[in-house]
Amino acid sequence: MKDFKLYAITGEEFHRGRELTKVMEEAILGGVDIIQLRDKKSSKRDVLQKARKLRELTNKHNVTFIVNDHIDVALAVDADGIHLGQDDLPIQEARKIVGNDKIIGISTHAIEEARAAERDGADYIGVGPVFPTNSKEDVVDPVTTDYVSQIAREINIPFVAIGGIKLHNVDQVLAAGAMRICAISEIVGSDDVKGTCETFIKKINGEES
Repeated sequence: MKDFKLYAITGEEFHRGRELTKVMEEAILGGVDIIQLRDKKSSKRDVLQKARKLRELTNKHNVTFIVNDHIDVALAVDADGIHLGQDDLPIQEARKIVGNDKIIGISTHAIEEARAAERDGADYIGVGPVFPTNSKEDVVDPVTTDYVSQIAREINIPFVAIGGIKLHNVDQVLAAGAMRICAISEIVGSDDVKGTCETFIKKINGEES
């Protein structure tokens, strides 16, 4: 997969009244290089419709497009990959379905899960939640920046830090060894989506602290 720095996940509850693709395009223009469609509540038809629009948008800007959970939707729109949770289909079974050309990412909350993900052929892992977060329901306890540091030392595949990451605390995550950042509410809920992403990129690049 193409390397990346800033990963944005959809969260329509944080930008009510603003159209999904417009918000995500602002994020892309600000420097986001992976977009993930995450929708746990809409019907499959609605998720498919959103995925088609986001696939068109990400193709336009040459940005990687990932679908959370819905493998069938990801295949239907020819997304670049899927993102799994620990309770979803095992990586090896998902690989049989999507093939070797699709990206498979998985969320991890402990080093044993990260090691298993690497062993089982994940292309990248999510590491978190680093801080407390309200962006997801049934979220596990924060893993803290200690877990980020452990991952940076031990895991060789790309990882992205996620969970409660804001502009005011991202420096702590980067100092712990993260090189890739994921955010939901801080990006899509911003009054200035593009500007927020640009600031994240500067911080990731070490241009602003």
